[in-house]
Amino acid sequence: MADHRQSIRWGILSTAKIGMEKVIPGIGRSTTGKAMAIASRSEDNARAAADALGIEKAYGSYEALLADPDIDAIYNPLPNHLHVPLTIQAVEAGKHVLCEKPIALNAEEARLLLKLPKDKLVAEGFMVRAHPQWIKAREIVRSGELGELRAIQSFFSYFNADPANIRNNPEIGGGALLDIGCYPMVAGRYFFEAEPQRLVSMIDRDPTFKTDTLSSALLDFGGGRRLDFTVSTQLTPYQRLHLCGTKKRLEILIPYNAPQAEATTLRIDDGNGFVEVNARSETVAPSDQYAELVDVFGQAIRGEIDLPYGSADAVQNMAILDAMFESEKTNGWVGL
Repeated sequence: MADHRQSIRWGILSTAKIGMEKVIPGIGRSTTGKAMAIASRSEDNARAAADALGIEKAYGSYEALLADPDIDAIYNPLPNHLHVPLTIQAVEAGKHVLCEKPIALNAEEARLLLKLPKDKLVAEGFMVRAHPQWIKAREIVRSGELGELRAIQSFFSYFNADPANIRNNPEIGGGALLDIGCYPMVAGRYFFEAEPQRLVSMIDRDPTFKTDTLSSALLDFGGGRRLDFTVSTQLTPYQRLHLCGTKKRLEILIPYNAPQAEATTLRIDDGNGFVEVNARSETVAPSDQYAELVDVFGQAIRGEIDLPYGSADAVQNMAILDAMFESEKTNGWVGL
């Protein structure tokens, strides 16, 4: 375990865009971490990335980075089918691992992580749960201001019809549900603070790619609570999250891709007049959700806090996503 007085020394597997543009800058803004090494299958690519981001070490293979004794934690943003294999390798090499979502291709694969040594932490990188806007929104839900939270609605989309893009390859975990449907699913678990009991989905697939490109789901959390969402990889880019209670509703304007180091907005409305005449806006101070996530993970590595979401949580996320694909096959409700 890393010395609590020193920074957690991070190694990054691959020069993936999410790492280069979001997570590595987030590590730099964190209070607990420092990006020390980056690996690629090409040493030239790794060195170029390291130079661009001010990282000391560059490796021409993932194995070389994992063998570095000076690295405490690994960030794994590889394609989805490599999440579990490389996470296992990293833990076996003595590293803690923060892995991009989805943590696996399915729950069966994710359960392999439960067998790993418990002295090394593994977490799925849902940065949204570390963002102050989500934390503030849940505080408002818990306060009772919304009344009883009964319905959560969300929409999340972008347009990507590039045949070469990994998100359009079903063999390695492409498609809307695994890429972005996981976010509203996690929102349901986070804000209801409960687990769905059953669900039903409706999925349309690209005739060429065979990935799901327009997917909707209805999740029953029991007690009259439900989450419904639609996600798409072939619609105009948009995202929104609504938390609807018996007294008021709360809207998170940019719930998933919140701008790094910028303020965000929550809107609370009592529905009077249906034109938001009584709506109020709450500004959440500028924040970097990736830095916040790195700090949560870093504090857990140091032993300062318990890891709030570990491997078991990641397995549950995959089990729910699996059920959505099962519902597609059975054309009906699936119990959880």
